[in-house]
Amino acid sequence: MEVEGIASNNSKPSNLSIEQDQDKGTQNEDCGLTSAHTIDHGWKWGIICLIVVGLYVAYANWLLASFHVIDGQRFIRYRDLMGFVYGKNMYRITWTFQCSTLLLVNMGFILLGGKALKEINSEFHDSPLRLQYYIVITGALYFLFSFFIPTISAMRNWLGASAVLTLSYIIMVLIVLVKDGKSNSNKDFHISGSEGSKVFNAFGAISAVIVCNTGGLLLEIQSTLRKPPVKNMRKALYSQFTMGVMFYYGVTIVGYWAYGSMVSAYLPQNFSGPRWINVLINAIVFLQSITSQHVFAAPIHEALDTRFLDVNKGMHSGKNLKNLFLLRVLFFLGNTLVTAAFPFMGDFVNLLGSFSLVPLTFTFPSMVFIKVKGKKTRTAKKAWHWFNIVFSSLLTVATTISAVRLIVDNIQKYQFFADA
Repeated sequence: MEVEGIASNNSKPSNLSIEQDQDKGTQNEDCGLTSAHTIDHGWKWGIICLIVVGLYVAYANWLLASFHVIDGQRFIRYRDLMGFVYGKNMYRITWTFQCSTLLLVNMGFILLGGKALKEINSEFHDSPLRLQYYIVITGALYFLFSFFIPTISAMRNWLGASAVLTLSYIIMVLIVLVKDGKSNSNKDFHISGSEGSKVFNAFGAISAVIVCNTGGLLLEIQSTLRKPPVKNMRKALYSQFTMGVMFYYGVTIVGYWAYGSMVSAYLPQNFSGPRWINVLINAIVFLQSITSQHVFAAPIHEALDTRFLDVNKGMHSGKNLKNLFLLRVLFFLGNTLVTAAFPFMGDFVNLLGSFSLVPLTFTFPSMVFIKVKGKKTRTAKKAWHWFNIVFSSLLTVATTISAVRLIVDNIQKYQFFADA
């Protein structure tokens, strides 16, 4: 096996690699403040899609977790693994895919936080401010959190609060959904549009389900777990794709039952009240988005910090604090500006989820398996992984075309900086 890439044990020290051994473990943050619009196929095919995609993502992550260590070499970054196995070009491709996905996901969270704040304000005022004001407020608060909590290791004390917020959100949302579903007698589950548009919408929904089930950060998260990392990562995956998915899919399915095909992409917009629970749910969405976005942005922060901070000095040294402040300001200033300009940022998240997250999740793990274990494995197993590579590549093309089509359609409907 050719070894050309940058393996983690030999790479430049970083804030992540310096602090990772101090961590007592972390959990995977899902984007899962869920919406029932992910069932865009109707009842039958929508539920089949949720189950099949969930199982496929679970298997792909289970497979990738086994490559945390190869021939005694430990990998704390996905790009290091791909560089080790396939060379420098795959290192760059993997990092480009990860970076583009994480940047767009961060912008998606900024939009989510802005919508939550606008919904809170609309409960008290008939004419709330434009969405862009709330996006700016959200970006500013994300910046403050990332400056004072600069690394994943520093987040350990926030994970418990995050879990409580998530559980509270699920319970309150389910209560409201059941109440609204029972009182809503005009539910329409018909999927409108031509056969062609239904097919494109179906692929768009598949992309959305993938984005909400995985983030392309498995090895980065795995590096923070106690030993043995493979066993503990798989335990976490079992938990995520049993109990976690049950709650996530539960909210999605009950939401679709409550409001039908007219359900909003941002589920709390459909809630009938009372006011206090609408405010509380949107507040939880906003607070949870702060911690979730930080997990997804952490690899980019780590790469920037490694490049521009002095790792031989403490994080809180004067020079490092100044550079850290500038890095975080520039990062969130750019992301907030782009998010404010594109009120349909969620479409771009789906685009990158299609173009980059599908290969990261499904294609690359099978490529690693064939390169590392292909000579010693059975023909049937090799054929299975080649099937995964071909199928996921075709899925990438189909979901990307669907996402581009949706963006083009929305560009015709919206203006830049529209109050969507």
